[in-house]
Amino acid sequence: MPDITLQSALAQVTIGLIAGCFYAMLSMGLAIIFGLLNIINFTHGAQFMMAAFLAWIGLTQVGPWLGMPEFQIGFWPALLVAPLCVAALGMAVERLLLRRLSHLDHLYGLLLTFGVALVTEGLFRHAYGVSGQGYEPPESLQGPVDIGFMLLPKYRVFVVGASLLICLSTWYAFERTRLGAYLRAGTENPRLLQAFGINVPLMITLAYGFGVALAGLAGVLAAPIMQVTPLMGGSILNIVFAVVVIGGLGSILGAMVTGLGLGLVEGVTKVVYPEASTVVIFVIMALVLLLRPAGLFGREA
Repeated sequence: MPDITLQSALAQVTIGLIAGCFYAMLSMGLAIIFGLLNIINFTHGAQFMMAAFLAWIGLTQVGPWLGMPEFQIGFWPALLVAPLCVAALGMAVERLLLRRLSHLDHLYGLLLTFGVALVTEGLFRHAYGVSGQGYEPPESLQGPVDIGFMLLPKYRVFVVGASLLICLSTWYAFERTRLGAYLRAGTENPRLLQAFGINVPLMITLAYGFGVALAGLAGVLAAPIMQVTPLMGGSILNIVFAVVVIGGLGSILGAMVTGLGLGLVEGVTKVVYPEASTVVIFVIMALVLLLRPAGLFGREA
């Protein structure tokens, strides 16, 4: 066991909490899409990566393209624009491709999203290579915050606060509002809901776009912390799938709680036994599948 100081332990737990925020946002988006279409969206990692690249392009590339080297789209506009652009592309995929496969076995939708993810990643690798691109946080969020027992970067504090706010708002919207009730009813009995005058296909498209937008928000928030690279989506998606399985497929609350909890578990494991930090989540997934196949928050079929 390595020598452990209080400050190093808290630093690793904080890093785990930040990772857990990204896991929670991504897995909530996956849970929403699975609950609506019964499809595991393999493009989620590519959409996460795409939003991070759009933010980086707005900061570093737009000015030279327009002949104005000093011009750039800052972090705050990118935090809004990039997820909306990615969501629009996601809705186009759902409307033009996934909807055409809705009457077939759901395996076809899974294969389609897997193919779209490979194509998207390949296009960005061809355009930008696999080396990471730097993306700075806004000036207002640079520098440390003294929280008494340690210094913490302002931007990481902002990421934790913003992620928790987004996750809680999403859970409330889907579980405690009339819109959420319509969405749940649309997944269980769409014909009955359509008989009451609700445009179910449009509602599903918008909800799919919202799930994709969550991945986009996570991508923009992650851009100043991670290296922006075409491979960033694939590396995090494996863990996010494990989070969704542990929390329960289609459970929004399970995705949020499990994502945050497993991020903390990963951080603590890096302190206690660093060699196991890369596999601890998958060990937990295997145990949950053995003891409760529907997941911690999932419903038995």
